[in-house]
Amino acid sequence: MDELGASIAQSRRTVALIKSAAVAERERVSRLFAEAAATLQGFQTQVLSFIEEGEAAMLGRSQGDLRRQEEQRSHLSRARHNLSQVPEADSVSFLQELLALRLALEEGCSPGPGPPRELSFTKSSQAVRAVRDVLTEACTSQWEQLRGLGSDEDGLQKLGSEANAESQDPDSTNHLESEAPRDYFLKFAYIVDLDSDTADKFLQLFGTKGVKRVLCPINYPESPTRFTHCEQVLGEGALDRGTYYWEVEIIEGWVSVGVMAEGFSPQEPYDRGRLGRNAHSCCLQWNGRSFSVWFHGLEAPLPHPFSPTVGVCLEYADRALAFYAVRDGKMSLLRRLKASRPRRGGAPASPIDPFQSRLDSQFAGLFTHRLKPAFFLESVDAHLQIGPLKKSCISVLKRR
Repeated sequence: MDELGASIAQSRRTVALIKSAAVAERERVSRLFAEAAATLQGFQTQVLSFIEEGEAAMLGRSQGDLRRQEEQRSHLSRARHNLSQVPEADSVSFLQELLALRLALEEGCSPGPGPPRELSFTKSSQAVRAVRDVLTEACTSQWEQLRGLGSDEDGLQKLGSEANAESQDPDSTNHLESEAPRDYFLKFAYIVDLDSDTADKFLQLFGTKGVKRVLCPINYPESPTRFTHCEQVLGEGALDRGTYYWEVEIIEGWVSVGVMAEGFSPQEPYDRGRLGRNAHSCCLQWNGRSFSVWFHGLEAPLPHPFSPTVGVCLEYADRALAFYAVRDGKMSLLRRLKASRPRRGGAPASPIDPFQSRLDSQFAGLFTHRLKPAFFLESVDAHLQIGPLKKSCISVLKRR
């Protein structure tokens, strides 16, 4: 009975400790949620104020132009009426009113500025949508971690030790996933020259660096490597080992940037020959509204805003392809395509992602081929330029 009494006292202390810890944790969570809500509320206020300020500024100009044009029309109408009231015999008055009408006509013929080409405040929804998507992804990820915390502590310890070991692996290239200065990537700079023998007849090349889609076909010479059903062009040379980095400037239109297996047939029909619509290629696409990645016919939308400069990093040894937004010398990861490692120790499974499942099952097979930089210009006004890297960089292939 004495031993049982001591055990009961210990259990009561444990119960009290759990209750007090739960109360404290609820208070902390409630406080953090309130801070997060305040942050979102502040951002909402800023965005709505930005819309109101943009609306007020553009309305002020447009309404001013409208008032000016209405006054001109009223002045012109009054001058025409005055002229119609002059007796036919009164030549002096007729000439005076005619002169007034002519002056009013010249003043009223000045064209208005026309509608603005772009409403700056309409980009607000895109920014808010990006915040929403990032928040949704973070909540889902953290909730999955929470559900696994109490079920497999040993698994978490193993996962942490594996992560530490991987970070110490000198051959690992996972550090390329995080933001890094652009100078770091320039160590892997690869000069891309467009191969004119692969360009579709509706693509006009500007030297070896620029390409634009045109309406009238170009009379290129016959070539077995030329695309015949897709407005695509490849880079010269084939990549089969090491790490390569190049940049692309999206000038206009819908553009896809990626890699394609060297032996892929350029005569494939449009639905299977396009970048990312088959197992022999993958790409990052800008469709005029948002970025997305494509592989084997599946698309994964990305929440990131538009970046005119896109960096492409092919990590052949790691069987990965990464796309970056390049701004002011900094690299921001858009998406890194790679097959994920199999789970160990019965770790809780994440919600099924069809795109990642496709990567897990077939993406590694892409690297059994030699790969080429590839470009698809989807819209009729599409235009891109291979971005300059630095004067001292030379082709990786030539360096070998």
